[in-house]
Amino acid sequence: MADRRLGAPPPVTTSAFDADAWGDASLSGIRHEAVLFSGVDLSDVVEHGATFADCTFRDVRFNAASHTDAAFTNCTFVTCRFFETRFVRCKLVGSRFDHCTFALLVVDGGDWSLVGLPGADLRKATFTNVRMREADLAGTRFDKATVRDVDLSGAMLHGASFHDADLRGSDLSSLDPLTADLRGARIDIEQAAVIAEAIGLTVE
Repeated sequence: MADRRLGAPPPVTTSAFDADAWGDASLSGIRHEAVLFSGVDLSDVVEHGATFADCTFRDVRFNAASHTDAAFTNCTFVTCRFFETRFVRCKLVGSRFDHCTFALLVVDGGDWSLVGLPGADLRKATFTNVRMREADLAGTRFDKATVRDVDLSGAMLHGASFHDADLRGSDLSSLDPLTADLRGARIDIEQAAVIAEAIGLTVE
């Protein structure tokens, strides 16, 4: 099971849904707390305002799903699939992704602070106007991704790869350019000054 920052254990679930139990239940506006979702297919779901707290999603398919103004707080995602999944103004504070697959993920707005995505393959993903403060992104691959206007303050970025990524407008104050791959990345003038200072240069 995925570890959390400071060694906190994942939340314990108290009830469960499998594929047969879930059926065609609607998601919009519902609330689930401490529930295990196992083998559920949420592909093509379009929902607004669902709330999941301390839940675990195991082998769940989120392919081509759209979630707007939803909350997945302190949740755990294990071997889930996110293909062309869209999160708009969603809150995923404290959630953890373990051995999940991502392709063309889109995250527009919302709060992903303290999220755990270490080593995730987020190549060609899109993150815009997202708060990702103190997120665990160590070793995460953002190659050719769009990471625009993202708050990465306090994030763990050791070994992260941003090869050919668009980083303009994002907070890179926690980035150590000596331990991350920035080849071909697009940055703005202010970010260039931050990176220069991080490697000991004096910007005048």
